[in-house]
Amino acid sequence: MAEFTHIKNDRAQMVDVTAKADVVREAVATGKIYLRDETLRAIHEGNVVKGNVLATARVAATIAVKDTPRIIPMCHTIPIGAITVDFVEGAGFIEATVRVKSTGKTGVEMEALTGVSVALLTIWDMVKSAEKDNDGQYPVTRIAEIHVLEKRKGT
Repeated sequence: MAEFTHIKNDRAQMVDVTAKADVVREAVATGKIYLRDETLRAIHEGNVVKGNVLATARVAATIAVKDTPRIIPMCHTIPIGAITVDFVEGAGFIEATVRVKSTGKTGVEMEALTGVSVALLTIWDMVKSAEKDNDGQYPVTRIAEIHVLEKRKGT
């Protein structure tokens, strides 16, 4: 049976990591946002009214990584050593990848996942006016495939 370390006596709790040694840790997460071809072209050409979409999404992802413990209640505040945010434009989508490094007592998967999620949400926010149809709906726009690509401990 799976052990849920954040639940004890039917109550949510932060896991006690004080006895653990500091270890180098790294996590990489990725996800995609699917957009209309016209929107992707506008992002690529730098013609989005709100500004440079990917630069803004990169900054938003960085802030999100650092703020993860504020928005996910049982995450520990950890020292972030490095954050990289990259984007790849594909056929009908943009893929965001966030790599987070730390030296500490617990992993950085949640930080990487939060960074990717906020990067993709920021892209959506900056282009939503171009993505809406005549009824104000988003028939093409979707965020998908957010997951941890890899995590390392002690390397």
